[in-house]
Amino acid sequence: MSGAGDGPGTGAAGHRARAGTTGILAVDSGGSGLRVVVKRTDDGPPAQRESREPVRTGVRGIDPDHLMAQLVPMVRALIAETGVSALRTAVVGAAGLASLGDALRAELPGALGREFGIRSVALAADAVSAYVGALGPRPGAVVAAGTGLIAVGTDLTRWRRADGWGHLLGDCGSGAWIGRAGLEAALRAFDGRPGGSPGLLARAEEMFGPLPGLPGRLYPRPDRPAVLASFAPQVAACTGGDPVAAGILRAAARHMAESAAAVCPPAGDVQVALTGGLFKMGDPLLAPLTEELSQRLPHAPVVPAAGDPLAGSVRIADDLAAGTLTLPGDEAMLSVMTGDDG
Repeated sequence: MSGAGDGPGTGAAGHRARAGTTGILAVDSGGSGLRVVVKRTDDGPPAQRESREPVRTGVRGIDPDHLMAQLVPMVRALIAETGVSALRTAVVGAAGLASLGDALRAELPGALGREFGIRSVALAADAVSAYVGALGPRPGAVVAAGTGLIAVGTDLTRWRRADGWGHLLGDCGSGAWIGRAGLEAALRAFDGRPGGSPGLLARAEEMFGPLPGLPGRLYPRPDRPAVLASFAPQVAACTGGDPVAAGILRAAARHMAESAAAVCPPAGDVQVALTGGLFKMGDPLLAPLTEELSQRLPHAPVVPAAGDPLAGSVRIADDLAAGTLTLPGDEAMLSVMTGDDG
């Protein structure tokens, strides 16, 4: 893998030659694009850039060349903006790292070393960066819910995960799951079968047109999970007077609480946090979820998420740079490497 640029002062030698303020690099790579922060280690203000283009995946998994091609110009601009003279530490939180991250683990530390002189690189699953953003480096559990859903927990000796298996095999309670259940209820009403919802039928026809054409419009779409999740707010909007819609959100809450209970440490001073866009639904989802969590995890209070996955990457980078990182290592979930490992 080649560096994305080798102009004056952009390679490792150029960065080592300049004395001054060091900094950290933090990255959040997800389904909606790439967010990047450079921050001075002397507590100077962070600077941020973002790209709306998600990093590609292919036969080798997450594409390190495509990640670097986007990352390099953003990092150069951020270095100039912050006045950082040398980057020593980088943390990349990436969606799909656990199952699609082999090429990234093999090539990214070396590429960052060659391009920016970075010697310490941590690669984190996006669920881990979401956890740290929400709770920080403490024991507990985090449910991250948007189009998909995963629960992550730790007792600070190891990581545990539940679900996150995608919309065909899992992600139970996610936006895609809720949307699919709502469309099933709409189709049941269209057919005259039990369990249908006339209200969801009307909303589905308003969004997607005549329902007999829905399978042909939905099944071939490469963004099928996102299309399913787009109907989830319609389910929430029906819950006030529609027992079928309310039942779907109660079932979603039950699935979320089951996943949280599967990963949360069974005792001790633990907390649970919720993070992700799905929780913008508010009370129609949060009310039954709060009840389910109190029943399954009475020892673990639910607390507001302190920050998002990018904030988690920044926190991991700060702790790694300071030598105070206490999170457990895990080859799939959180690994720390040097550029010489690549």
